[in-house]
Amino acid sequence: MPKMTFVENDGTEKEVDAPLGLSVLEIAQRNDIDIEGACEGSLACATCHVVIDPSWYGKLEEVSEDEEDMLDLAFNLTETSRLGCQLIITEELDGLKVKLPDSL
Repeated sequence: MPKMTFVENDGTEKEVDAPLGLSVLEIAQRNDIDIEGACEGSLACATCHVVIDPSWYGKLEEVSEDEEDMLDLAFNLTETSRLGCQLIITEELDGLKVKLPDSL
């Protein structure tokens, strides 16, 4: 089974199973990672904002216009910011590393 790593604000890393076909948001919620996901993955908020490790960013599908619009609402946006609900795990993403954005 693919794996992925979440990096907490304090730098703590948590490697978890990342079942194929699930979103980063769903995986976070299954593993008690502190990501809200207020709209439950319907692309209507930015509360599942994650920062992709730069070495992985180029392997992701392009950001949709709708996702870009929602990212504009996110705090602490970076060049590798994405919404966890829009990132679906595939074999190619085995090992994906994402950081939770710094809180205000």
